[in-house]
Amino acid sequence: MNTIVAALKNAGVFFIATIDGEQSRVRPFGAVEEIDGKICFLTSNQKDVFKQIMAHPCVELSGMNKDGSWIRVSGKMARVADDKVAAAFLDLEPELKKMYSAGDGKVEILELQNATGTLYSFTDAPKAL
Repeated sequence: MNTIVAALKNAGVFFIATIDGEQSRVRPFGAVEEIDGKICFLTSNQKDVFKQIMAHPCVELSGMNKDGSWIRVSGKMARVADDKVAAAFLDLEPELKKMYSAGDGKVEILELQNATGTLYSFTDAPKAL
């Protein structure tokens, strides 16, 4: 598994920061999957987060681990227009099937490209993911 995906999964809930005009926005996410070697997220094209990412695809993610360490990840989001990837994501995250289905016209898969990440703690030197 990709080390960034593993680190985000370990955090459980992580936060994605986007740009909305001149204002930054942050919101929690809890689902990330590696599909075909890609770091993937699922959202709806009806949500502001999707619109913000499409307008300004550079994002940063952050999450806190139970041991007090935290992660920061940055990259550029790109839309993956493939219902097979959406179906695979939903199979890996079945609780999302209550809200979404592949091909429903709302589901969007976003791939984090050129991702870089670092694990931080107060007691150890930062570690690249």
